[in-house]
Amino acid sequence: METLKIFSPATVANVSCGFDSLGFAVDAVGDEMTFTKTTEKGVKITKITGANLTYNVDENAASAVVKKILVEANANFGIELTIHKGFSPGSGLGSSAASAAGAAFGVNQFLENKYSELELTKFAMFGEEVACGSQIADNVAAAIYGGFVLVRSYNPLEIIKLPVPSELRVVAIHPQIEVKTKDAREVLPTEILLKDAVTQWANVGGLIAGLYTDNYNLISNSLVDIIVEPHRKKLIPFFDDVKNAALKAGALGAGISGSGPTIFALCKGDEIAKNVYKSIEESYKNTGIDFTMFTSKVNSEGMKIL
Repeated sequence: METLKIFSPATVANVSCGFDSLGFAVDAVGDEMTFTKTTEKGVKITKITGANLTYNVDENAASAVVKKILVEANANFGIELTIHKGFSPGSGLGSSAASAAGAAFGVNQFLENKYSELELTKFAMFGEEVACGSQIADNVAAAIYGGFVLVRSYNPLEIIKLPVPSELRVVAIHPQIEVKTKDAREVLPTEILLKDAVTQWANVGGLIAGLYTDNYNLISNSLVDIIVEPHRKKLIPFFDDVKNAALKAGALGAGISGSGPTIFALCKGDEIAKNVYKSIEESYKNTGIDFTMFTSKVNSEGMKIL
């Protein structure tokens, strides 16, 4: 029996200004998954650790993706799957995306890399639909492609991989509260002012230009969200305190990861990241809310075979 073990990274989506269109992968946190090739067709989950997830193969994001690909490829084998969640579902770090993207990547190895990264993203988007009801691409694309990605278009799907400046670091705090994606979407306005839209478009353009030119000042000036963050931050206790602490300690910018409650800060270099970590920790430790934190490089390669 052939067995493969992979690491599928956590991801930060939206990246302040790029709602549903920008995301990046992190290095320090993710899922570990094993795939064992079997002679019996179909997919079976044999073990899940780190989170309480369903073993129902049609309702679990990972197994649903495996099943879809095996059918599509007309594979003459099956897969037994184990999943170790390295971070909790509902954290705003692309938990279902890590499972779905990891599943697509893992099965593709047994199919001699039959499918392209774009095709794997489409399969993983199906897993997102199974998990949370909609085929969003920002998290799964970041996990599959690695680094920063721009979802340029959904119809047809077009993913642009963006460069990662070498000194870019991320610090994140995950308050142990739950923010449901559905609730986070319901607080958003259905209409926005044209002048706000123009500001936001300009920030997305500025952030992408900053990534291409290693211009940390431009990255910093562009990490501003005037459309989504003002509404969603109300769902995250002490958000402004965390953001202000991060900026005061030298972060380039800070915002909500995905739909929250995780708050991320981007920094230039390890030293500033260390200071930002301490400053955020200090700002949250007396809130009465448990939290976890991590510092990481941006993961520019995405999936890793372990």
